[in-house]
Amino acid sequence: MAAKSRTAKYYAANPEARRRRVRRQAEINRRPSEKKKRRDLARERRKRGIMGKGGKDVSHRSDGSTFLESPSVNRGRQGAGGKPKRAPATKRGK
Repeated sequence: MAAKSRTAKYYAANPEARRRRVRRQAEINRRPSEKKKRRDLARERRKRGIMGKGGKDVSHRSDGSTFLESPSVNRGRQGAGGKPKRAPATKRGK
């Protein structure tokens, strides 16, 4: 088993902060826009035949298209520190 991250250690040591985070995340996950996003990505994973098999994420490009990407790269791109929230669009046909 991998070692706990710094964030995981913090929430393990601070149960009140953990409860607050879980409550806040539950509110976000209930939003219609978040539900639609999950539905769309699940539909794409089913279409590609990778639903329920683990592996790569279906990631969004800035032009709205989707592609398979490593989960660590996709989930690490959160828009912090000047990083874009979505992967750059690529030129098709090259």
